[in-house]
Amino acid sequence: MKAAAIDRFGPPAVLTLHSLPVPQPGPTEVLIALYSAGVGVWDASVRDGSWQPYGRTKFPLIPGTDGAGIVVAKGARVRNVRLGERVWACDYANPKGGFYAEYVAVNVQHAGRVPKHLDLLQAGAAPTTGLTALQGIDEKLQVRRGEMVLIFGASGGVGTLAVQFARRKKANVICTASGRAAATLVRKLGAEEVLDARGENAFERLRALAPNGIDAVLALAGGDALERCLDLVNPDGRVAYPNGVEPEPRRRSRLRIVSYDAMNGPRQFANLGRAASEARLQVPIAGIFPLAQAAKAHERIERGHIVGRIALRILRGDR
Repeated sequence: MKAAAIDRFGPPAVLTLHSLPVPQPGPTEVLIALYSAGVGVWDASVRDGSWQPYGRTKFPLIPGTDGAGIVVAKGARVRNVRLGERVWACDYANPKGGFYAEYVAVNVQHAGRVPKHLDLLQAGAAPTTGLTALQGIDEKLQVRRGEMVLIFGASGGVGTLAVQFARRKKANVICTASGRAAATLVRKLGAEEVLDARGENAFERLRALAPNGIDAVLALAGGDALERCLDLVNPDGRVAYPNGVEPEPRRRSRLRIVSYDAMNGPRQFANLGRAASEARLQVPIAGIFPLAQAAKAHERIERGHIVGRIALRILRGDR
């Protein structure tokens, strides 16, 4: 199979097209013919060696934490997935290689059925960010109807999905996003108000938008602007942020602030599929690159300010 892999740690240029054996699924695994894969900043950290989730690295290494495609083979103990089914999957440290490839073999517990309304290009860009967004909104913040929710840094891969999941809960959603394109997209996805947290009078505007305070914050970026926003959170308010957000929100005695890593088991995928269908989830794609141009996708990631998520298109004919 073709795969975008690295033979050493380094800059985007080390990510090149390889010809590698198709992985064979074990007893509890499915083999997926991938139509698309997501590209995230964490993949760049794997590529340059600053994050090594696989432990002792063996080269060639195929990056990629998520993707979507068709089940073409399965292990003898897999019962709840059929050949030919459309699935999306997420695995942070798959010993048989990541998702920048034509095929991936993953534990069936790390996969789920793709909601009917999503095509496989969108689905491949959604598992990691979708699990992160949903667990932040539903589990860590426990957002409820009518609450005032702030999504800080809403225009990226996680934020654009979190907006939709929060609106699904009938919450009042305020977002921060920089740039006209980002603000327009976030508003289209359901945000009632969008402001540039670093803009002039941003704090005063937020206070006017939330005169009774903010009930919950999903922080997807850190820094002084976030800290000013947290001054407006109610005494019994909640703040959550995925691990990796830097600088981390400063601890405050009156607020419940939790960090988390998204889980990727059967229950989590069932919840994601159900929530995506309820929200009629849209997955904004900021750029599409063929597998052979994975290095260019990483160059784009490293330039920053991605509105949505970058995706690799691997096979044609999305279903």
